[in-house]
Amino acid sequence: MGNLRSLMLTWAIATAVEASEPNWFQTVPDNYAGPTPTGAAPFLAEVNPAPFGQATYIPNAPLETSEPIAGANGRNIFHLMGDLSPYFSPSEGFGVDEYPLPKGASIGHMHMLQRHGARYPSAEEGLGAWAAGIVNSGAVFTGELEFLNDWTYKLGEEILVPQGRQELFDSGILNFYNYGHLYDNSSKIVVRTTLQSRMLESCENFLAGFFGLNWKKHANILAVIDPAVTGDEACTKAGETMLAAMEEPVGTWTETYLKDRTAKLQRLAGDYNWTVTDTSHAQALCPYEAISLGYSPFCQLFDYQEWQGYEYMQDIEFASMAGFLNPTGRAQGIYWVEEFLARVEGHFVDVPANTSGVNMTLDTNPVTFPLNQSLYLEFTHDANIVSVLTAFGLTQFADFLPATGPPKNQQFVTSKLVPFAGRLNIEIITAPHKVSTRRSRKISSDDYVPGTGKAQYVHFIQNQRTIPLHASFKECEYREDGWCELETFLKVQKQSLANAEYPYACFGNWTMKEYGAARDGVPV
Repeated sequence: MGNLRSLMLTWAIATAVEASEPNWFQTVPDNYAGPTPTGAAPFLAEVNPAPFGQATYIPNAPLETSEPIAGANGRNIFHLMGDLSPYFSPSEGFGVDEYPLPKGASIGHMHMLQRHGARYPSAEEGLGAWAAGIVNSGAVFTGELEFLNDWTYKLGEEILVPQGRQELFDSGILNFYNYGHLYDNSSKIVVRTTLQSRMLESCENFLAGFFGLNWKKHANILAVIDPAVTGDEACTKAGETMLAAMEEPVGTWTETYLKDRTAKLQRLAGDYNWTVTDTSHAQALCPYEAISLGYSPFCQLFDYQEWQGYEYMQDIEFASMAGFLNPTGRAQGIYWVEEFLARVEGHFVDVPANTSGVNMTLDTNPVTFPLNQSLYLEFTHDANIVSVLTAFGLTQFADFLPATGPPKNQQFVTSKLVPFAGRLNIEIITAPHKVSTRRSRKISSDDYVPGTGKAQYVHFIQNQRTIPLHASFKECEYREDGWCELETFLKVQKQSLANAEYPYACFGNWTMKEYGAARDGVPV
């Protein structure tokens, strides 16, 4: 009993001391924050007089991307990695330059589709299994492959890597500088994502960049179950044909552009039976290791021309998986087009059920589908963004991509469209008069057409570069700024649902044709 009393007395003393101790680690609520008045929200997208000038600031970057690559001559292979490219804005753009808004014009609202940030590979890519085969092969590698004798596989699966968190945080900050003024501080906005880990965390990191760490005071996240996790595709035929559509052309081109490199690596692989598949996996490990570990020895195994081949392989893959070369390409993305049109026109989605893939339960509820926001933010996957561009009918990106090699003046380039953290921003612009099709580079009223009244425009921006709408729609007049009059654009999009052929494309009795038969994102 003496020992018990002693223990109880010790416990009581410790408890009393603990109770008298302050909470040394308390941070909320912060009663001693000091002065906290904030400034006005920026609106750079509306007021910037030089929207895309010379590069004068290079941010700190955690990745080692300056490896010596044969034939690169100062060019960046990390801009040739398709959907595995770390985020960048293509300096060459999409065919038009960037212009400021003329004096007196304003952006009323902005709609954004944001891809998740850099991630580990998926299990389906087979890199972990390939690595195990290499490590356990017992082969003695030589020359450029000698590092494989001591190499181990260190990658996880599917979740964001630190670079991915940074990309989304940076995107949030960038979008705040451009559109922070559009946020109405009187109420929370609804933003949409899915429950898949990399999707939800991408959304949260973006919001932390946009609003700060107290973002929960400003936004509610509507997170739904991701079809990519459940395999429950709304468009049945898309799930059935995605792989079939790209398998043959991707395989043909991979065999072509990696043939010589495979022969060279075979001679360095000892007793290991090195094939084109091994070369392809080794090349994919360059971007994955670089974004995950900061550096990869696999990058230098390939010359610049082979990285160009890698980019083109990715282009074939995405164009035939979710773009105009897939017979369900338009159908896959038409749901978001219909949501965009409804928001711009100020009503709930009112298309017939089962004709667009829209979730009618959510999109007819003012809580989950508000119509009074100036900012509409959504977080999604690379293929979804490609399918939305396709569903809008942006035929600028409808190149046929032969399995024998790139065509001239190719417009569909995956790394320019959907790198990690790639995003589509759509601005709705109101001007007091019609804006001249020929633009000045200054914020000036000289850009207006004399004697005209109020006008509205739509402006598509992919990764900070304008997509010229006249390049895809003859109804949109040629403009140096790439905009299109909103009324004209909406008239064009009235046909987008019919053009997608959703019921037939997704559930119809049709079979896959040979690669290249589908050129407009619908079944032949």
